[in-house]
Amino acid sequence: MVHTELKIMNWFKITAVAILLTGFAITAYAQDAIPQTILMDGKKLAETKSRIEKGDPDLKPALDALLEAADAALEQGPYSVTDKEVVAPSGDKHDYASYSRYWWPDPEKEDGLPYIRRDGETNPDSQSLKASDRQRIEVIGTHNEALGLAYYFTGDEKYAQKAAQLLRAWFLDPETRMNPNLNHAQCRRGHNTGTKSGVLDGRMMVRGLEGALLLEGSSALSDADLQGIRDWVGEYLKWLQSGKLALEEAAATNNHGTFYDAQTMYFALFSGNKEAAAKIAKQAIEKRVLAQIKPDGTMPEELARTRPNFYSNYNLHALFVIGYLSGKVDVDIWNAGEGRMQAALDYLAPYADPSKPWPHESIKENDRMNLFPILKMATGVYQESNYQKQLEMLPLEDRQIRRENLAYPLMR
Repeated sequence: MVHTELKIMNWFKITAVAILLTGFAITAYAQDAIPQTILMDGKKLAETKSRIEKGDPDLKPALDALLEAADAALEQGPYSVTDKEVVAPSGDKHDYASYSRYWWPDPEKEDGLPYIRRDGETNPDSQSLKASDRQRIEVIGTHNEALGLAYYFTGDEKYAQKAAQLLRAWFLDPETRMNPNLNHAQCRRGHNTGTKSGVLDGRMMVRGLEGALLLEGSSALSDADLQGIRDWVGEYLKWLQSGKLALEEAAATNNHGTFYDAQTMYFALFSGNKEAAAKIAKQAIEKRVLAQIKPDGTMPEELARTRPNFYSNYNLHALFVIGYLSGKVDVDIWNAGEGRMQAALDYLAPYADPSKPWPHESIKENDRMNLFPILKMATGVYQESNYQKQLEMLPLEDRQIRRENLAYPLMR
């Protein structure tokens, strides 16, 4: 009898240890399965992948839209700043160049120079592929984000191979790589050969770099390639921290300054400089949140624009990106200034309701879907508030296909 009891006790001990070890193994596997992205929530990505593998019908519209975009990207590129026919004002074909979108020829001048500003109205010439890299830097972001996500969710190597090709052409290949600066971004004809506002163009590379981080497990992008990209980003970060135009953009008191912080924090984290990211996060409380958002949630700099609803949402999106990245360096700006970030959201969120008119004059009709990515982030941050209600006021067919259903936060 005693012998039998000892056998039973030993069995329980062995079983308990086995369960404990299995638990550790599952936890370790789960941690390994979480992608090491910087901006996109890795845990959210892993959960989404699990739901996709189980055939969750709620994700099908967004997944179909993602794969359609990724499949289209397979047939395009690679892209390079050396593709444009007009070389940047520096004379170096590897320098990025673009032209300010809201600047137009002066109709009072025979040659149109110097250009004049028409806020909120895009000059189609500013998007010319012959002279400008603006569209190229955008697709480097959007295509690599789509390809990286498609590879992560499906495991299909064709997406990784294409993403790696695009990344090498833009960042690594000596014949096609971009110089790590934006000295000639958003030129204004008749005024200058580059402006501080052009630093905003660089935010699109964040999306492409997140795509690169999703290629882990593929042979398409080698460790040496990824390190080369990190080295490039490190050089670009130095320019952001010391370049004349970059420092002027850092001093901007509207969405330009906010997006400067958002992208600079990201590039700092990508290149392994957590100290720089932490410094920006700490300064953002006073410099961005308290300086830009009034206690009632309004953002005067954005309300003064010709498209005040768009720019208010635009700026808040950048602030939310900073909020998320700040968590990576243990700084909380979500609740800074007695909740200014949430106050800004509460000011804008009611306009998800189509029956509620926007009270400020605007040259264009407001797109309520600009609220979607912000509300999506807010549901996880401010869980005590019911932002799901405002989310569900947005058009269902537009909501279903949004990429944020699969991954967030995303850079705008």
